[in-house]
Amino acid sequence: MRPDGWHLTEDLHDFLARAWDFLCSRPAPHTTPLTAIEKLRTRGADASGTGVTLFGWLEEDGEVRAAFLRPPTGRLTLTALSPGQADRFAGHLAGLGLRPSGVLSDEETATAFADAWRRHTGAAAVRGWGARLHRLGTLTPPRPVPAGRGRPVGEREHGHLMRWCREFAADVGEAVTIDAASWAGTRFAEKRYTFWETEDGTPVSMAGANPLVGGQVRIDPVYTPARQRGRGYAGAVTVEVSRAALAAGAREVVLFTDPANRTSNALYRRIGYVPLADFCAYAFTPAVRRP
Repeated sequence: MRPDGWHLTEDLHDFLARAWDFLCSRPAPHTTPLTAIEKLRTRGADASGTGVTLFGWLEEDGEVRAAFLRPPTGRLTLTALSPGQADRFAGHLAGLGLRPSGVLSDEETATAFADAWRRHTGAAAVRGWGARLHRLGTLTPPRPVPAGRGRPVGEREHGHLMRWCREFAADVGEAVTIDAASWAGTRFAEKRYTFWETEDGTPVSMAGANPLVGGQVRIDPVYTPARQRGRGYAGAVTVEVSRAALAAGAREVVLFTDPANRTSNALYRRIGYVPLADFCAYAFTPAVRRP
């Protein structure tokens, strides 16, 4: 039995041997690390060529209680911790000389770790991305269903798909280049996409789904061009991909929303998604050294 405390490794297989069952025990709240790990597993832990990914897990009384990964970008993706655990973890990383660029987790954990990191290092923490995680309860198709149908996006429609992903990224404030050369390196590449098309075959909305991993599928992105909004297309295409995820064997189907967007939050609740937890990210800036 390994001693209690945090264990760090750069070996993905070692990490999965220890932490995989823990991550799969709560697939909905662990959707972000599960999806990130699946990308590393299929593309290689150093697919970016810019550095290695650091993994870690917390053992207490012989059981794994938490886990994290820190990709070459430097931002920790961290599972839930108590305030005391977050403080000890921040102290442990600081003592090792490790300097994450930020943290992403559920709101309580991310905030507790950011506060602890400031205490241990003097670094400032700036809150950035925030989202509300929803879990699918009973899938409820909208009534009435808009005319048309859902269908998989074909290879010949890749240009159309990339254009809509660029528009989606701009809508949500993501600074990302999406074109044929950069596509494989973006977070949009590994997903399966569905178009909702009108009766004449015109695509009017899309939804993507991450691969099934750890018993969960995360729906992302969902996008309808501005001129087509308000007609029920987003709800219809989300139901389509949610149904496909369940048919593929997902125990949990989840998605993130902007908590401030009342329209999208109301839409997802109508079709069966229930709020689970708020998540957020902090960016760390180095402590200012005074002469």
